[in-house]
Amino acid sequence: MELRTFARCWGRVLLGLALCFAQGLPAYGQAPLRLDASQPQLDLGAHTRYLHDESGEMDSAQAWASVENGGFAALPGSGAAFGFQQGAYWFHVGLENRDATQPQWLLVQDYPLSDRLDLYLRYADGRVVHHAGGDHLPFDVRSVSYRYPNFMLDLPPGDRVDVLLRVQSQSSMQVPLTLHTPAAFIEISRDAQFGIGLYYGILIALFFYNLVLWLALRDSSYFWYLFHLSAFGLVLMTLNGLGFEYLWPDSPWLADLSVPLSICLAQIGMQQFARVFLRLPTMWPVGNIVSLACIAFYVVLGVASFWLPYRIATPVAAASVFLSIAWILTVTFVSVRRGDRSARLFLAAWSMFLLGTGMFTALAFGLLPKSFLTVYGVQIGSALEMLLLSIALSYRYAALRNENERIVRRAKLQLESQVLERTSELRTALEQLETAHSRLREASRHDALTGLYNRGWFRERFESLLEAARTQGQPLSLLMVDLDHFKAINDRHGHLVGDDCLRRCARVVESILRPHGALVARYGGEEFIAALPGIDIFHARELAEEVCTRLREEPIRTRGPTVTVTASIGVHAVDTGVEHEDAATDMALQVVDNALYAAKSGGRDQVRVAGS
Repeated sequence: MELRTFARCWGRVLLGLALCFAQGLPAYGQAPLRLDASQPQLDLGAHTRYLHDESGEMDSAQAWASVENGGFAALPGSGAAFGFQQGAYWFHVGLENRDATQPQWLLVQDYPLSDRLDLYLRYADGRVVHHAGGDHLPFDVRSVSYRYPNFMLDLPPGDRVDVLLRVQSQSSMQVPLTLHTPAAFIEISRDAQFGIGLYYGILIALFFYNLVLWLALRDSSYFWYLFHLSAFGLVLMTLNGLGFEYLWPDSPWLADLSVPLSICLAQIGMQQFARVFLRLPTMWPVGNIVSLACIAFYVVLGVASFWLPYRIATPVAAASVFLSIAWILTVTFVSVRRGDRSARLFLAAWSMFLLGTGMFTALAFGLLPKSFLTVYGVQIGSALEMLLLSIALSYRYAALRNENERIVRRAKLQLESQVLERTSELRTALEQLETAHSRLREASRHDALTGLYNRGWFRERFESLLEAARTQGQPLSLLMVDLDHFKAINDRHGHLVGDDCLRRCARVVESILRPHGALVARYGGEEFIAALPGIDIFHARELAEEVCTRLREEPIRTRGPTVTVTASIGVHAVDTGVEHEDAATDMALQVVDNALYAAKSGGRDQVRVAGS
């Protein structure tokens, strides 16, 4: 009996010594983080150790045992950002409060999308206190109504308190922990809320400004800009925890669904706005098809996210952002290379936004460390992008307004008020009709075989030349050219060879006379006629002799044999004193035709001047 009592007493003594020793030394040899008034805010990353429970089945007792056995490791160089992972993560840090005036500190996880957080506080007397949080619990379980999960810690001055935090989430595993005094947290949260309020104030102002423009102009660019603005605002509200705080504080289901669904809506808005702004259907039809395929993918993924598990829908939606960004950059660069000036402004507006979005997505996958730039770069970039795009759309509105005013002014002069809405289409149709009419009129003036003017146009134009010569007192000469024995060429070599000869002779006559301002036409069959304004009879004869010589000395290469063609030419100085134009024209044509007949009667291959 005495032996048993002695053993019990020694056991109590050894237990007391063990407890005192355990309380006096930090877990696994790590000194606790000492808190004092000089540091009202502390980033716990450098003092935190972690353990990845891949199965997610470890309980708190096993985790405490692993803490004591040194099973926890220091955080990696990227900090507490691990990307999308299976299982649960445990985090441990020892705290010792040296500030007797501050018995309570607020622990904040600076990431709003974790599903479930379990916090265990082990005090010096051995008792363990448990707190729970995360967006799978109602919002009002948080110690402070704030967009990030938080816990109010009771830290008795002078005592060591071990903090053990279990985080399990289908979202990206990001667990940056910060410890604040209540006063420091109020100041910091006030500044953060002011910045967020300023950002959303800009978005709301841009939304209503462009909404007015869209209602006034009914331009689809403004509608898709508003869609993109609203969807991306929803994305940031979700990713910043504001959606869970203000929109669905009692719905964990909506908290999970809002992430992939808002990403899909934002990507639909981005792709569609890029299609409309860059005019992809006309600028790059193939690229337009790819953009439509991207939009279809996000529509399907957004609908499927209602049924897909969060751990599948969210990583797929987040990873696809990289491809979406890359494609928008691709179509923008293609538009820039094809000379679209608006694409340069588009690229300038989107460059910072796309960079910020890419950094935020890379942070979600643990590819980049958590920093001010990676966390808030998307807000900064998107604010700049939306401001620049709004300015670009405003300039476009001003340009459209000026264009509309110009169209209205023209319409008031040309059309009745009832066709104002069809002004643009009518103007295009009139331009096309005028072009077709001009082509038809030009075709009606020319001979189809030789390309020279035809007889009807020559006569009409000759009358105006005659009137000008009469008014200005200048000479006007006429040449009539007839190819010698042309029927024999057709009979001997065929009409195709004859056509080649006509075309070649027409070019010779035109090349000699056109430099002198001559009006050259095919008069009929193998006859050509030319009017020479400002050329007297002597110069006209010289030109006619040159035509004869060129035709005689340059045999014509046809699709068959080489043929030598000669010509008889009549020359006449037109009498400009005849007042009646029809009579003067008929008289001049008759006289020059007689001169031509004289050249043919005289043996052909020669020039005869009328009256000589």
